[in-house]
Amino acid sequence: MNWRRVTAAVCAVALLPLFPGEETARQAGAPAEVEVNSPPLVALTFDDGPRNKTTGPLLDGLALREVPATFFLVGSRIAGSEELIQRMKAEGHQIGIHTYDHVAVTDLNREDFDLQVGKTRARLVDILGQGDYWLRPPYGIIDQSVEQWCDCPLILWSVDPEDWKDEDVDRIVASVLEHVRDGDIILMHDIFATSVEAALRVVDALLAEGYCFVTVEQLMAQRGVQPQSGALYRRFPPENSD
Repeated sequence: MNWRRVTAAVCAVALLPLFPGEETARQAGAPAEVEVNSPPLVALTFDDGPRNKTTGPLLDGLALREVPATFFLVGSRIAGSEELIQRMKAEGHQIGIHTYDHVAVTDLNREDFDLQVGKTRARLVDILGQGDYWLRPPYGIIDQSVEQWCDCPLILWSVDPEDWKDEDVDRIVASVLEHVRDGDIILMHDIFATSVEAALRVVDALLAEGYCFVTVEQLMAQRGVQPQSGALYRRFPPENSD
């Protein structure tokens, strides 16, 4: 039995309310829908890309496992990766902004902030069309000005294996598996081959434990959270409500 596909099927049924469509409608007299216990959910996110050499194989691995992720892109790295970004959207991944030059947004005045975020958003609109491109501030640093200027939700994380630190695949995987819980947002970087390997190993391990992977937006929707501009999100539910 292919447990990856079994797990994916269970996730698809459990998350049907997130993807309404005509195929989910029940005809009069049809059997009642089977209730499915909600599985633990987790959002896998990647910063600092795209990088064709590593992001491409990562997308291959995620597609094989039928797992969506969320990618926060650096605007200066978009040129030459337009087809890769279109593939992200086509395969159900969420796409967000990680500034144009990977700079600390708290060091910027309003004009420079609008340039760093707005220029990246404009590039994504050119490639993908209008959409909600949420912001992950580099280094996770924000202040009141950032909250007021961002014009979108601010997405941080609750699990950080520091995959950039030593590129040790075994350590990265162990760090995620030790700390991850239902509702977490995992931070990784798709610019390292070791991070891609570690991420796919994490996916396999958590799928085997019954976790379902969703985008950040889907995680919020499943937990009944309405995204607010300028609000900061780390996990669902937040720490103080566990």
